[in-house]
Amino acid sequence: MRNKQKGFSLIELLIVVAIILIIAAIAIPNLLRSKIAANQASAVGSLRTLNTSCIAFSTSYGTFPAALTNLGPVASGSTASSTSADLIDSVLSSGTKSGYTFVYTAGSSNQSYTLTATPITAATTGQNMYFTDQSGVIRVDTSGSGATVGSTPIG
Repeated sequence: MRNKQKGFSLIELLIVVAIILIIAAIAIPNLLRSKIAANQASAVGSLRTLNTSCIAFSTSYGTFPAALTNLGPVASGSTASSTSADLIDSVLSSGTKSGYTFVYTAGSSNQSYTLTATPITAATTGQNMYFTDQSGVIRVDTSGSGATVGSTPIG
């Protein structure tokens, strides 16, 4: 009589591992593209939030903020002021969020401003660069040379 076989043979295990590797090879690039798309959408949303916050700051204090940190949260026990207006959270006021770096530049006499969003690593965090100013129009550059006031507005 033949003993009953218990468990799987080596060939069966190798076939299962090969199938898992094939599925992973298909899924991982799609996951990375999805992450880049999510980071880019987050950057556009953050620029919209920053534009709205700058307008609110201008309405309250008569000028646009001198720095991005002026829009940030107040210290514990303090009230909002022109140096910490409590219009955005600490993550966005730090200048880095969702794989993008945000650079705020105040114009002359704080009557204008420009904002740029640049991916930290173009291959893994995002491919587009964004620009906006006090007009509120968000512009995109897909070539990698940097978004400016002459770049294409997003749709």
